[in-house]
Amino acid sequence: MEKDQEISKNQSEDTMLKEGAALLDCDGGAIFCLTIIGQIEGHYILDNTQKATKYDHVIPTLVALEESEKIDGIIILINTLGGDVEAGLAMAEVISSLTKPTASVVLGGGHSIGVPLAVSANRSFIVPSATMTIHPVRTSGVVLGVPQAFNYLEKMQDRIIRFIVGHSGVKEEYFRHLINRTDTLVNDIGSILNGYEAVECGLIDEIGGIKDALAYLKAEAEKKRGKK
Repeated sequence: MEKDQEISKNQSEDTMLKEGAALLDCDGGAIFCLTIIGQIEGHYILDNTQKATKYDHVIPTLVALEESEKIDGIIILINTLGGDVEAGLAMAEVISSLTKPTASVVLGGGHSIGVPLAVSANRSFIVPSATMTIHPVRTSGVVLGVPQAFNYLEKMQDRIIRFIVGHSGVKEEYFRHLINRTDTLVNDIGSILNGYEAVECGLIDEIGGIKDALAYLKAEAEKKRGKK
């Protein structure tokens, strides 16, 4: 029985490592590296010409990491265009609820629903050359009930704003201003922030890359071990 459980556990870990992830055995403990790249895939499967992060793979992985005694921290590398709003927000909610130390690093882009994913970690980092696009929730397809559709979008927008404001240092009034700017994006309203601007407004905690995030996680893991 114990042997079967061990085999099942090893198979689960192998599956996690195949999904664009890596297990780092560091001096400060075992750090799991999770990547969120391309489009966030939700309820509909994207075509195989697009890079995609599947939320139905990421969420079980996060639950397994939370329960694993081997994992001391999780580093989340983000380079996403955005994608399915509910799927992205669901992943962000799971990350924010973990008891394992977490750190996110925005590399390249943390656009659209990538913003709540970036701020969901205990500590967020962004490299200077990265950008983050902030814009209102969009919809596509046929809209039959116009008032109802706009009411739904408004409620979804409020959910996202509350999450971002609650997990970062940005002020709600200023964040709403960023969403509704008309002088930044060519074909849409919203804002594009570079790394320094994202930190300056309190959206992201600090400028930094992988070494900074790993240093933070190692320090947090050491603190947790000291409390045991």
